[in-house]
Amino acid sequence: MRFPPGAVLLLGLLGALLGGGASGLLELSLGKFRNVLLNQTNPVEAVIRNIASNVTVIIFQVHAQQSDVVISFDKNPSTNSSGTGVDRGLISILRPQQTVCTWYLRSLDANQVLSTAISIPYMEKDPIPGGCNLEFDLEVDPNIYLDYTLVDVRIKFAPANLGYMRGANPPSCDSGTGQNSRWRLRYDVYQYFLPENNLSEMVLMNHIRKMSEVQSIKANGVKMLTVTSDDKTDVYFSSLPGQGVIYNVIVWDPLWNTSAAYIPVHTYACSFADLVDNCSSLSKLSTKMFFTALAVLGLFTCFFGHRFWKTDLFFMGFIFTGFFFFVFITRVTGLGYDVRLVLTAVAGITGGILLVACWWRFGSVLLCMLIIGLVLGFLFSSMVFFTPLGDYRVFRDDVVFWVTFSSVALMIPVLFVGCPRILNILACGIVGSYSVVLAIACYVYTSLAYIALDLLRRILNDYFSRAYTNVPFQTNDFIVLAVWIMLALSGVTMQLRRERSEVPFPPHPYLTWKRERERRSTNVLDPSHHIPPLRERIHSKLLQIKELFQKEQPAGERTPLLL
Repeated sequence: MRFPPGAVLLLGLLGALLGGGASGLLELSLGKFRNVLLNQTNPVEAVIRNIASNVTVIIFQVHAQQSDVVISFDKNPSTNSSGTGVDRGLISILRPQQTVCTWYLRSLDANQVLSTAISIPYMEKDPIPGGCNLEFDLEVDPNIYLDYTLVDVRIKFAPANLGYMRGANPPSCDSGTGQNSRWRLRYDVYQYFLPENNLSEMVLMNHIRKMSEVQSIKANGVKMLTVTSDDKTDVYFSSLPGQGVIYNVIVWDPLWNTSAAYIPVHTYACSFADLVDNCSSLSKLSTKMFFTALAVLGLFTCFFGHRFWKTDLFFMGFIFTGFFFFVFITRVTGLGYDVRLVLTAVAGITGGILLVACWWRFGSVLLCMLIIGLVLGFLFSSMVFFTPLGDYRVFRDDVVFWVTFSSVALMIPVLFVGCPRILNILACGIVGSYSVVLAIACYVYTSLAYIALDLLRRILNDYFSRAYTNVPFQTNDFIVLAVWIMLALSGVTMQLRRERSEVPFPPHPYLTWKRERERRSTNVLDPSHHIPPLRERIHSKLLQIKELFQKEQPAGERTPLLL
């Protein structure tokens, strides 16, 4: 994090209180975190003394929120003896009789950078994270490398090696694949969510401690998967812009039942430095306008959709057409996001009007209910795959996923084919209230938005199937979920009570109009039969308006003519 010059003194005092300094010597104890202020010009020398003889390996790591930190074995870092990043560390293989270890820390930023550092010891039977590195610069690399896009996050790490005693040669990484080689090792990948809507630096420092050591990782993290030595050591997750996430890997030796942790890595899947669309303001103005307008219409539909049938049809037609049109133009064009959103709104309005016009002309309840049922079915199927069921390995296959997804979606209109009024009221209540959830997500982070967003990502990105879609469920999400349930239940209950004595659907509007016109033209006793034609009525109205602008004749004596 970058600090203004006037805050350096205050941060220096803070660093001293927290156990570190801005430069000079940093005395460390094994397994103890120390906060330290770093700068570009004065490297900090971190030292551990009186290391026990049964310790064979020490992993030293340092973490900052957004500014890169350099950690090295020497004052003058080289490529194969240093690491650079916001979450970086080095592993020291101890020599016989060695009791002191030294590392050097500095930031790449000209301003002060607050960081936290820890050193973790391991014994001779513990596996060595990154001990069989063949891809990265360090000879033994315990780091996890992370990169992200707006769609997914990728973590990658080097394979581990078996532990060994001080002074011995390390086991060969490629001597065989039996139980006496590193191929017996297993890798458990863990995920941990920071508090929602909290980008505080100190919050990160406090929580990353929970993901640094084996026991605390198991106690606080969520185990996502286990990777064997035969698998690739890279894993993909769904990207959650604005939400802090920490990842770590525990390597486990089943023969000795020992474990060691890699160096945790964090991401917010966004940039703190960007002036626009940074971590503090992720939603675009166009997105807020679009979903706020949709929420107003959805809220009306939630409570009055079945009574105002044409408004209901317009709302469902807007969603159905807009969704597929957005997918289409995103797939086949390279237009910017704002342009695509405007075109989607135009297409949605057109689709809504066409559905209303189709009902007015043909009066097909079946066609209208099929579209409404599909909208509700798609939302219900997305909710099913939003649960942990969606992360099952079998659904990595696109064919299995889409067949299952479509079957669940089509199940809704099939189940309610005999009671279309109930289907329509359920769709009004559930879909209409979910549009309010999407609008809330434009202003306050909530994981419930990913019910729809993950489906859109799966359609638009060919490789999103490999990503794990686990999301946090914290206080905000419980509040928003309660609002969604309350709105949906209230809307459905109110409409069912109000419409129970009414006809299920309005009569065919075109036939009703045609029948009324014929009745008026043949029944001379009907007062409406004597209403002048539309052309004459318009002409009469225009004459009345014209008279309003005519001057009045001057008043004077007027004498009738005498005969």
